[in-house]
Amino acid sequence: MRVLGLITEYNPFHNGHKYHLETSKNITAADYVVCVMSGNFIQRGEPALLNKWAKTKMALMNGVDLVIELPVTYVLQSAEYFAFGAVKILDSLNIVTDLCFGSEWGKIDDLKNIAGILFDEPVEVSLKFKQFLDQGDSFVKAREKAIIDYMKGKYSAQHIEEIMSSPNNILAIEYIKALYKLNSNIRPVTIKRYKTGYHSLEFKDEIASATAIRNLILHQSNIMEIKPYMPLSSFDILNKEINAGKAPIFTQQFETAILSLLRKQDHLQLALFPDVNEGLENRIQSAAYKFGTYEEVISAVKTKRYTRTRLQRIMLNILLGITQDMLNTFQKYGGPQYIRVLGMNSRGKELLKAIKKKASLPIIIKPSSYKQSCNPLLKQMIELDFLATDLYSLHYPAKNERKGRLDLLTSPVII
Repeated sequence: MRVLGLITEYNPFHNGHKYHLETSKNITAADYVVCVMSGNFIQRGEPALLNKWAKTKMALMNGVDLVIELPVTYVLQSAEYFAFGAVKILDSLNIVTDLCFGSEWGKIDDLKNIAGILFDEPVEVSLKFKQFLDQGDSFVKAREKAIIDYMKGKYSAQHIEEIMSSPNNILAIEYIKALYKLNSNIRPVTIKRYKTGYHSLEFKDEIASATAIRNLILHQSNIMEIKPYMPLSSFDILNKEINAGKAPIFTQQFETAILSLLRKQDHLQLALFPDVNEGLENRIQSAAYKFGTYEEVISAVKTKRYTRTRLQRIMLNILLGITQDMLNTFQKYGGPQYIRVLGMNSRGKELLKAIKKKASLPIIIKPSSYKQSCNPLLKQMIELDFLATDLYSLHYPAKNERKGRLDLLTSPVII
């Protein structure tokens, strides 16, 4: 039996995702598909366009059999932590045979070579990486330069730069590195990204990136404009959520809450959050008092080294109270502490039966059952997921939908 693992955000599920899903199933000859999906917030440091149960339904309606939530603690981190958290969950199922992901490069051997170097951490690479960081380069750029220096003579600088400067390639490398770190038997497979780039705002034939679709929804009142770029079932779900007043959700809706927290905390408190170091806390605090909008604060703090996505993740970690010490503790004890099922179809039920016999992490189907656990880290991690939902639902357009404790009141999606 071959079980395909996917790591997704589906924000929202569009025709490009459908292509990736179907192609992945074909090239791996998969019998079942399980995906680990971000919930109500996404890795680039933004709220999801629509809630995690609606995204789960989109996935199940389009060929995924089982959807598992990636804890928000790992969603809102760098590519390294995001990838490790997701791969750890897939590996813990002890049933996944293949992990398939999109990449701009599309050549698995090159991605594996770079991932192997980053996993082994040769001294030469570490020293060069630190040197480039000290010169003011961002984490991603410093690492890219260090790899270029280490691999000179084997690959050209242009070759490495092309691979390591693209977002899906970066994630692909981190997925493979996580597989190495876990000594996993899961086989990595990549598919070259189809037609449009990750951040592209272009529309080609019936393919558009999730970024382009969200941008169109943000700036256009006519939702019918995006219909050609999504499977009909996905479009219908999105349209229903909008009509119910539960979508769309954008960062701007969190502006006052985030700015209030920034002004409430001093620079020492701000320094406790992931990726806040080297005086960045002072820049953030200064901007929070100087400017009155989220966008102005981000623009004032952003530099070549402190990228927009890094700052956006910091803002949401502050909103949820996810500190670096929490993240370090979770990592020390293995990363994600549970398998949280968001939804399944009839085939997913069959797969879940097999997983229950083999999984190395506790499976949570009924969220309230977490209270029975003796693991304090599990409780802390899942309660952060619950908080993320509580704060997310508070920003629904319809006031009557802004209920709390939805995680405890909402059953997994069954198709």
